[in-house]
Amino acid sequence: MSEDTKPTETITSVPAPTVEPSDTAKHTALPEKTSPLVQGFTEGERSAVKELVTRLPLIFEEAFKDLKDESHKLEAVDFWGVPIDPLKGDAEDARVDVILVKFIRARNSDIEAAQTQLIDTLKWRHTFKASETVNEVFPDEVFGKLCHNFGKDKDGRPISYNVYGGDQDLKAIFGDLDRFLRWRVSMQEKALRLLDFTTVDTLLQVHDYDGLGMSSRDANSKKAAADASKIFQDYYPETLYRKFFVGVPTIMTWIFWAFKPLVSSATFAKLSVVGRGPETIGKELLPHIDSSQLPQRYGGSAQAF
Repeated sequence: MSEDTKPTETITSVPAPTVEPSDTAKHTALPEKTSPLVQGFTEGERSAVKELVTRLPLIFEEAFKDLKDESHKLEAVDFWGVPIDPLKGDAEDARVDVILVKFIRARNSDIEAAQTQLIDTLKWRHTFKASETVNEVFPDEVFGKLCHNFGKDKDGRPISYNVYGGDQDLKAIFGDLDRFLRWRVSMQEKALRLLDFTTVDTLLQVHDYDGLGMSSRDANSKKAAADASKIFQDYYPETLYRKFFVGVPTIMTWIFWAFKPLVSSATFAKLSVVGRGPETIGKELLPHIDSSQLPQRYGGSAQAF
């Protein structure tokens, strides 16, 4: 990832990488892979990741056991923009270890539970065609002003903004649930492709609810929020650094608490609710984001969306 921290808006389509399958017949020795993030692993995590890498052929076979063509079961796949080859374990690519350790951490170092979640994620990514969403086109009049990937925090994490308040047509946004979920996954996949998984492997998110009224929360929006939260909880473990709900009127702080039963306690601890206005919001965000990287509407100095 570039060290340049000049704010850039990156919500245009990003091609999913072409992944070539390995011709290696069998995974053998595991070379030591290293990167700043890998160096931060505990000894227990290093051991667990190595074990999970040795299991990758079996994990892929289980995940894709229903494929009619047997030859495709052990093909390399795109995973958050990183190619993973089950037969190589991507021997020289430390980014794969960084992805695998997320499943181990999400399951409190229980390798069997981590393996199950990884299998489920591979199944879902194949069925949902998650990688393909980065190239899908969604109606600009519905989603054009809803999501912005802009700037980085003080540790180089990309920042994603979801603006649900203002003049957004929420009935159009949430009216077609399948379309909304594909759009939301597309935004997540594009944001993850801004990570290098070498020095940075998590995202900072800001959800803006300024101007949202009590009548905005209908059955469609509730189900959309619940379904999206489940997708991110189940299939994108440990990719969130912090999430700020900003512009939330006092009378609507229930939006924040509504997420509690939808996510794990560890994820809920990463969520913060913030009031309204640039000064109030900036007081919470500026300790994490330099003013030059934070839009003016949130208390920074950057001219952005």
